[in-house]
Order: sequence, then structure tokens, then C-alpha cells
Amino acid sequence: MPWYNGDYPPSYKNQPVKLREKAVEIANALLEEGTEEGIAIATGLKRARDFFKNKADKKRPGKE
Repeated sequence: MPWYNGDYPPSYKNQPVKLREKAVEIANALLEEGTEEGIAIATGLKRARDFFKNKADKKRPGKE
């Protein structure tokens, strides 16, 4: 079941809004590819966290 407009998996409830939105975007894309819902939810959250972590790392001066 794809998620839209504030409808998201319960495990995303306490996540920051930007992280939650990115996780929903990723999870929806995985669902379209045929991934099982539970795996899409977990993978979406993990990849969203990685996305923002990598984004923050690139902004830090002196980081290689």
C-alpha cells in the first residue's frame, strides 16, 4: 500500500518530518518495484537515514 499526504507507516511516527518524507518516497519506490511492504518500510527508513547522514558529512569541512 503506497503512502501519501501524512499517511505513513507507524514505525515512521516519531521520525523528523524531512526524514519521514524521504523514507516514504523511498519506500513507495520500492513498492512499485515489487518489494514486500515490510521490507520496503525498513529499507526506506534506513536509506533515508543514510541519505541525510551522507548529506551532512559532505557539508563538514575537512571531511574526506
